[in-house]
Amino acid sequence: MKERSEVIALCMKLKEVYEDYPFHDSNWTLIRHKTNKKAFAWIYEREGNIWINVKCDPEWRDFWRSTFTSVMPAYHQNKEHWNSIILDGTIPDKDIIRMIGESYELTKDKKKTVKN
Repeated sequence: MKERSEVIALCMKLKEVYEDYPFHDSNWTLIRHKTNKKAFAWIYEREGNIWINVKCDPEWRDFWRSTFTSVMPAYHQNKEHWNSIILDGTIPDKDIIRMIGESYELTKDKKKTVKN
């Protein structure tokens, strides 16, 4: 996976999401949850590659960064909770899909439990 269109298509398969261009800059595509408007994928071109910023559990953050040189602390976001994935062909699609899926889960509305 190396193209913006591939990433957008993958993200749009998830439930209740939409594509957004909030910065009036076509370089930045955000994929957000419809329910809470939170972005889980920030897609942009930088240094000749497509990059994706994804939220990650701090327990997995360092694993991804140490496993792939193309996963690093997020560009322009909180580096404790977000990673940047550089789509340079070195990360297997299954791992990119997993990181996007984790970001989707971490940013969606939490189920509220009713206390009796």
